[in-house]
Amino acid sequence: MSSNFSMEPFKWLTIAAELKAISQAGKTFAKDEYEKQRHEKIEWLAAQILAKHTDLEADEIRMMLQKDCGYPTPKTDCRGVIFKDNKILLVKEIEDGGWTLPGGWCDIGLTAAENVVREVREEAGFEVRVVKLLAVYDRNRQGHTPPYPFDIYKMFFLCEITGGSPKTSNETSDVKFFDENEIPPLSRGRTLEHEIKRFFEHLRNPDLPTDYD
Repeated sequence: MSSNFSMEPFKWLTIAAELKAISQAGKTFAKDEYEKQRHEKIEWLAAQILAKHTDLEADEIRMMLQKDCGYPTPKTDCRGVIFKDNKILLVKEIEDGGWTLPGGWCDIGLTAAENVVREVREEAGFEVRVVKLLAVYDRNRQGHTPPYPFDIYKMFFLCEITGGSPKTSNETSDVKFFDENEIPPLSRGRTLEHEIKRFFEHLRNPDLPTDYD
């Protein structure tokens, strides 16, 4: 019986992420050195899979994986959804040249809402007030690329502008409002077309409940 190994890279990355989570939890709760070594072996296998489907070396990936210790939990990304005159605010990322909702990783010591306010101020120049949590999405299930070797929850908050003016940062090169039918090429690792379309639906129907996976 022949085996079929023609799995697309996304499936291999998903397997690697699961192996990494098993290894991380196993090392955290290992009762002896032998058990710890077994989970370190699983970690090395995950690193080799990731190296096969990325531009990084296995040793480099293993060092990255080892920085994330303790019981494995998803990371959190927060984004501000801001409308003005029925147009949505986007910022242009210097890293890849694509446009995205302002936001990024949540910092320790701040609430999710406080993180959004900070990110919008830093990336777009506006002071905002958080009004509503629009959505909590699992990044891997939305189709973002490239996939990450760990799970990410993306939180999208509706915000109102209270002050400030358009201003770029060391991460953004432009700040603009766009009509629903004029969305520019997006930074697909951060924001996707169907997410923006859904938020326009929230704009038209403010009574919609928070979306979640």
